[in-house]
Amino acid sequence: MVWGGRSAPKACRDGVTSVLTCGGSWTHGSAADAERMSQDDDAEANRVVLETFSSWSREDCRRELPSALPRLLSMYQHSESWIEHIRILKIITDKFLPHVNHLTLEQSVFSQILPKTIRLFDGMIYELTTQATELSSQNLEIQITLRNILQTMAQILGGLTGFVHHVCTTQESVILEYIHSLPSSILHIIKKTFVHCKNSESLYSGRLHLLSDLLQGLFREAYSLQKKLMELLDMACMGPSVDENNILLMVEVIHSLLDVCSVISGMDQAFHANTWKFIIKQSLKHQSVIKSQLKHKEIISSLCEDIVFSFHSCLQLAEQMVQPVAQDNADYRIFQKTLKLCRFFANSLLHYTKEFLPLLSDSCCILHQLYLQIYSKFPPNLCAARISKAQQEEIAGTFLVVLDPLISQLLTFQPFVQAVLDSKLDLPCELQLPQVLLLIVVADKLPSRPKDVQTLWCTEAMARVSLIKAIFYSFERCSGELSLTAPLQGVKDNGQAEVSVTLYQHACVHLCAFVASFHPSLFPELDAALLNAVLSTNMTTSLLAMDVWCFLARYGTAELCMHHVTLMAHLIKSCPGECIQLTNLTLLLRRLFFFMTQPHQVEFIQRFSPKEADNLPLWQCISFQSLSADLRKEAACEVIKVCTAQCIKWLSSSHTLAELDYLNTALSALLTVCNSAGDALDIRQQTTVTEVVSQLWAFINIQQVISQPYVQQAFSLLLQLLAFFIQTVDPQLISQVVTLLTSLLKLEPPDHVSLAALDFISSLGRVFIPQAIQDKVLPNLSCIFALLLANKNWLLEQHTLEAFTQFAEGTNHEEIVPQCLNSEEIKNKVVAFLEKTGLVDETEAAIVDRVKQEKGTFGEPAAKVTVGEANGLALQPCTKRARQELPFEEEYRLAFQAAAGALETTEMLLQQAPAPDWLVVELEALQEKIEKLKCCVPEGI
Repeated sequence: MVWGGRSAPKACRDGVTSVLTCGGSWTHGSAADAERMSQDDDAEANRVVLETFSSWSREDCRRELPSALPRLLSMYQHSESWIEHIRILKIITDKFLPHVNHLTLEQSVFSQILPKTIRLFDGMIYELTTQATELSSQNLEIQITLRNILQTMAQILGGLTGFVHHVCTTQESVILEYIHSLPSSILHIIKKTFVHCKNSESLYSGRLHLLSDLLQGLFREAYSLQKKLMELLDMACMGPSVDENNILLMVEVIHSLLDVCSVISGMDQAFHANTWKFIIKQSLKHQSVIKSQLKHKEIISSLCEDIVFSFHSCLQLAEQMVQPVAQDNADYRIFQKTLKLCRFFANSLLHYTKEFLPLLSDSCCILHQLYLQIYSKFPPNLCAARISKAQQEEIAGTFLVVLDPLISQLLTFQPFVQAVLDSKLDLPCELQLPQVLLLIVVADKLPSRPKDVQTLWCTEAMARVSLIKAIFYSFERCSGELSLTAPLQGVKDNGQAEVSVTLYQHACVHLCAFVASFHPSLFPELDAALLNAVLSTNMTTSLLAMDVWCFLARYGTAELCMHHVTLMAHLIKSCPGECIQLTNLTLLLRRLFFFMTQPHQVEFIQRFSPKEADNLPLWQCISFQSLSADLRKEAACEVIKVCTAQCIKWLSSSHTLAELDYLNTALSALLTVCNSAGDALDIRQQTTVTEVVSQLWAFINIQQVISQPYVQQAFSLLLQLLAFFIQTVDPQLISQVVTLLTSLLKLEPPDHVSLAALDFISSLGRVFIPQAIQDKVLPNLSCIFALLLANKNWLLEQHTLEAFTQFAEGTNHEEIVPQCLNSEEIKNKVVAFLEKTGLVDETEAAIVDRVKQEKGTFGEPAAKVTVGEANGLALQPCTKRARQELPFEEEYRLAFQAAAGALETTEMLLQQAPAPDWLVVELEALQEKIEKLKCCVPEGI
């Protein structure tokens, strides 16, 4: 190879770069010298020819064009000198190109020059890449070589710019077929240039400064060339007869520009945006003929990637501006510029999807993911960037607002519906909240759409769930965000400004508004989705479904409400065992009952009569306050009769654990009557209930309370009933209960048992403890409060503080209040509760971090109980726990307390009824056993 017409010495390395820097002399040899002399002669001849062509006038060039142009093209094809190539390009552009007929440009010039130009340019890129590692400030030879290559590349780009400029200035409209090799060749070279510039930092590592000026110049030349090419393509048309070749040419150009876009992303924002603008413009300009050939999925995917990248950059800039900054601040200007770029990309996507929507079926998953990814980085998501409120509003008002019309466009597109509601959609936890927000946006838009669009979203199909079911499904997985005050827009009320609301409020308000617009034909789908959510093991999801269902009961007809109440009643009666789903159903029935009209309440009482024991599972969950005064008194009396009869039936039975099921149902119904219709009970009914409860208490066994769930439930219900009738409970029974609770709480019973104990001991603040039992009751009472106040369970701790406050405010025995506070920690806890001050002051960031850690625990699904397991629970007591190894002293104490409790119960029974004939004999036998035990105890103990 030669550079500038000089021969290269044989000793230099092979390749292009060797001739750029090597010089010197060589030895004479016959064959080699002859070859070199021949080359020198050719080079000299070429030099003379080029100088001659350069000196020609415009008229000379026009006249000699038929012979001169082929000679130049031949020299270009066979020349080995890069400088000759540059000179030939310049001569052709400046001297001969103006005289070539534009119809023959492709055949006579472009097709002859451009393939060789591409090979030359690729070879230069290869040389730069392979020798970049040898670049250093000490290696001047490599420096000169690489700089010469970069300069030559810039000159080639300049020559090609001349080609494009000539076509633009000589034609008003360009038919693409007549220049078909020019755009593709130039785009290939442009892409290679940008890739090299983009990789230059890693390619040249710490030596980039040695070439940075030329690389910047190279980038500017490529920028100018592409800008000129886009100007040319903007003038291009398909010609009078649009054939397949022309269509493919335009499609190739658009796809090549798409590749360029992926390269220049992050290099120059304005240039990047202009390239995208041109792609969208050309796609729409030739839409009618190229729409079926375009790679729509690649275009949508690339555009979405650029949106996400720009949005992340915008958030990073916003995070760096922690403090409010002036609008003329440099960082703020960059932030605004990036935000505008986000909006531009979003508008481009909006425009493209609008025009090509029918062809975007395979792009819907990408569009869905775009929405989710954007909102996953924006408050109130736990993974959101921590930016100021002002910046949140600016981003929402400038960029996010564009996503709303995008969803509106996609709303009627079945593939998008399938992508969003896919039954196999398995989103990571950070995308669940964005999914909820998207679904709520859809729900807000559907009321204004035709019935067929509502049906599309609200009915289930193959591999697709309904919109309502999808909302509840994703809502259930937002435990972290539900525990925070989400900055979501609320609803304006009475002219007040909008305020931030919680995610729960946001979802509830919008769901209720959506339900209000439901088409009647879709009500079966709505009922199924709501019932499915009510039966969820997630409490918050179930409560949301209940709130929506109650809105439906108020908004709908009385007949619809009656229908739903009847449905709940049948479900509750058919639900086996105890489970969270049954609890949810009973709570919903209780709430719906308040919305029933009186005639429908009468109909319900007739259909599910409180006179029948089989209906007690319903009446235990209905608040009698929902009934009118007459109905309330009548129903309460019937329930009291049936419940007391069930209790007496159990007392006269074999007292097995399996029989506790119907006893607990009766006790629960009794408690419901007392809590919601206590004023309807006369003295006789109150006495009857108190007597039955006292008799049942005699069968309480502390070990069974610890080990058996059914006994725990009965024990808890009896405690709450005793608390309700505390004013009439016998003092001796109070003493027994307090004594038993003291022993029981030391064994750490389940929390629900402790909560029932709190109901009882807080009620003791309303009564005066007789002097005869004060020495026994008051110390145990202070011990109970001390044990519960020291408990670390947050729920139990809160209820204990409330119960202790209630007791302390009402009791006549103030002397025991300080005895309950047996440590500084408990004292501080009580004082903080009374003063309503938090013990821990967390920052907003700390709260978010804590919720993130807790989310894994909250997100674990609750265990599901099968019908078979539930039936087993309904009929059989739990398997006994393994016996706990207690210290002997504790075992003695428990045994003695049980014996003392039995004697106190006997004493209470003697006061209420005559003693049976066998009692005296049994007491004497017991006395003998006590004497024997005393003899077994060594003296001095």
